Amino acid sequence: MDIYGGEVNRLIEELSRLPGIGPKGAQRLAFYIIGMPEDQVEALSSAIRQAKQNTRYCRECCTMTDQELCPICASKTRNHRLIMVVENPRDLAAYEKTGKYEGVYHVLHGAINPAAGIGPQDIRLKELLLRLHEDCDELIIATNSSVEGEATAMYISRMVKPAGIKCTRIASGVPVGGDLECADEMTLLRALEGRVEL
Repeated sequence: MDIYGGEVNRLIEELSRLPGIGPKGAQRLAFYIIGMPEDQVEALSSAIRQAKQNTRYCRECCTMTDQELCPICASKTRNHRLIMVVENPRDLAAYEKTGKYEGVYHVLHGAINPAAGIGPQDIRLKELLLRLHEDCDELIIATNSSVEGEATAMYISRMVKPAGIKCTRIASGVPVGGDLECADEMTLLRALEGRVEL
């Protein structure tokens, strides 16, 4: 039944495609957007368009940025010989919120998952190997504590060991099966500090 008309329904439908947004949430957002002043709607739509058009992967760590290098990789104060491997940019953001990690990152954009047809060639492992040819004192593997995250961690450690690079895994302060982006800063900090060598 068409209650609101085509344009409102279309907006609700498009918003409901976003992750974590159900039909009721999409409807609430749609009504909020429709009620916003015109300049705020323009600013929102412009921000979405600009982010979509100008976002790319950092040349070093593969996180999302609008520059050639992200601010972390471009920083002279970070320890570029200490690399933390994470599954996605949200995990990177979670660790940055702790304010305690002083190294740099490498974002895989996924984890090895043969059941879903995702192999090592489908995530950013090749870029990681290229980075490791430079000086690296330690590689911290901070993939999620899921089956896929553990498989990815083991694959990376086997790949890196022959090069003589110290390879550690974050401690299990992060719950098994949990996503890093959902963990609080203290849990992430304890997991980082309690990392073990693989």
